Amino acid sequence: MRISVELTLTPIQDDYEPAIIQLIKNLRKSGLRVLENPLSTQVYGDYDKVMEVLNEEIKTAMEGMERGLIYMKIVKSDRQNYEPHF
Repeated sequence: MRISVELTLTPIQDDYEPAIIQLIKNLRKSGLRVLENPLSTQVYGDYDKVMEVLNEEIKTAMEGMERGLIYMKIVKSDRQNYEPHF
């Protein structure tokens, strides 16, 4: 089953950028399709592989922050080629 995941990492600390950058770099190394924009990061792929990678990388990100939030949306379909039709 293919899925699309949108992640928003929000470290609640003054020096927040390094945690976000490291998470994105780690996701890029995973072999999954990863797209970033100024507000979130999208990850696309097979459910088991995506969740395996996210489990490890979210844990690593949380361990590296004093405090933080991660928002995650999961869609049951691969939406990486989505084009608005309106």
